[in-house]
Amino acid sequence: MEKIDKKILDRLQKGLKLEASPFQKIAVELGIEAEELLQRVKRLKKDGYIRRLGGVFRSSRLGYKSTLVALELEEENFYQVAEIINQHPGVTHNYRRDHQLNLWFTLSTASELDREKFLAQIKALPGVKELYQLPKEKFFKLNVFFKMEQEAEGDADE
Repeated sequence: MEKIDKKILDRLQKGLKLEASPFQKIAVELGIEAEELLQRVKRLKKDGYIRRLGGVFRSSRLGYKSTLVALELEEENFYQVAEIINQHPGVTHNYRRDHQLNLWFTLSTASELDREKFLAQIKALPGVKELYQLPKEKFFKLNVFFKMEQEAEGDADE
């Protein structure tokens, strides 16, 4: 990976401001043309270095109710159930776990009734043995930053 790509990844991890031309400003910061920046971002996304670019909203401030859900799910039904869960617009994460509770996901809904209806549908699916709701008691936000450019400089010493 080129050094400029690592700089782009570092910069994008800091976030984009809500403005008319955020990529133009980033391109200026990085000393490249906006078109080159956009082409590189598209390539980095295509190559799997960037999973998604999008807003991250605190759903509770928007009036949504969130919960973590854990399922005990029979293996033969795992992917079918996971696909149905992923179709819900309020599901932000859905992961397999090597545990009796083998599928975990987060769900945000506009109301408790919406949440209960959706979870009742999930619980009724073939292979779902148990469904547990683990509501948030305290909000923790961890920011993870992968220092790509610093890693590149460290690699040069080896």
